[in-house]
Amino acid sequence: TLVNRVVSHLVQAIRGKDSCFSSIERQSAGSYYERVKISEPNEFDIMLVMPVARIQLDESDDTGAFYYVSFKRSPKEKGLLKFLDEDEKLSASKMLNALREIIKQELKNIKDVEVTVARKKAGSPAITLQIKNPPSEISVDITLTLEVQQSWPLSTQGGLKIEQWLGAKVKREMRFRSLFLVAKQNKREKVLTGNTWRLSFSHIEKDMINNHGNSKTCCESDGPKCCRKGCLKLLKYLLEKLKMKHPKELEKFCSYHIKTAFFHSCVMWPNDSDWHFGDLDHCFQQCLGFFVDCLQKSQLTHFFIPRYNLLSLEDKARHHFLSRKISHELNNGFPLFHE
Repeated sequence: TLVNRVVSHLVQAIRGKDSCFSSIERQSAGSYYERVKISEPNEFDIMLVMPVARIQLDESDDTGAFYYVSFKRSPKEKGLLKFLDEDEKLSASKMLNALREIIKQELKNIKDVEVTVARKKAGSPAITLQIKNPPSEISVDITLTLEVQQSWPLSTQGGLKIEQWLGAKVKREMRFRSLFLVAKQNKREKVLTGNTWRLSFSHIEKDMINNHGNSKTCCESDGPKCCRKGCLKLLKYLLEKLKMKHPKELEKFCSYHIKTAFFHSCVMWPNDSDWHFGDLDHCFQQCLGFFVDCLQKSQLTHFFIPRYNLLSLEDKARHHFLSRKISHELNNGFPLFHE
């Protein structure tokens, strides 16, 4: 309720302050809204989605995930022109800075709650709000997102291999959905200009998690229950606990690695009968085994972009460290869960 109150206030203000942002809509993403949050709901992800039309996407590196955005024709919203850089590309950092300033100013008008904007995190696409909620604090990541109604880029061909799991028809429908781009710095750029955007499929991931069954009745009120969500929660919980124990060694890992490994597991074991509700223990260990395998090979393929490896080869030592820690848990009955 508190988060909704603050965010609704901000969205109203943002729409009114700058005509560029007048069409912004909020969309919820992340584990709380996928109903796979594992501990206290103290972290929320909110996307501020902004529709743009007729844009051209140019890859900024070989991953197929990062793009430069330019307009094919002068945008309908003329105000957007002030966010173009000298190469006529839409600058993610200029837009983020403008949004950040509006939010900072507007927070002064919220009287009944104490909210601050956290310091910028290098490379993070989010503007993070900290809401005092004694005795604790809630953090809300706000991500600026462009929504484009056009076909997905070539780099996504061959991704989203869900035919056996969710069906070819569902896949077709998903690929007709709009494309999301989040303001995200590409670290591989030779010159860090801050004008790259990264493809985001969070709206589709949320759907896959919430409608995860091979039979269309899985986990519905009168349908058979499976353990897929339980599995994902446990995987995320294990990583969270390990990160608390080894923050420095594991700082580069995030729940997205887990989510991706989980989706690949759903494809490898596509049937609901592979995920019986009572088999959580077995399924969890099976998914973990797959993830450990990825860590040992330093290869975890992005679920939507087949040529994008989420485990970069220069971090091999870190991958092996995590794989050792997980193997220790697996072989010893998960001592971490009993601490």
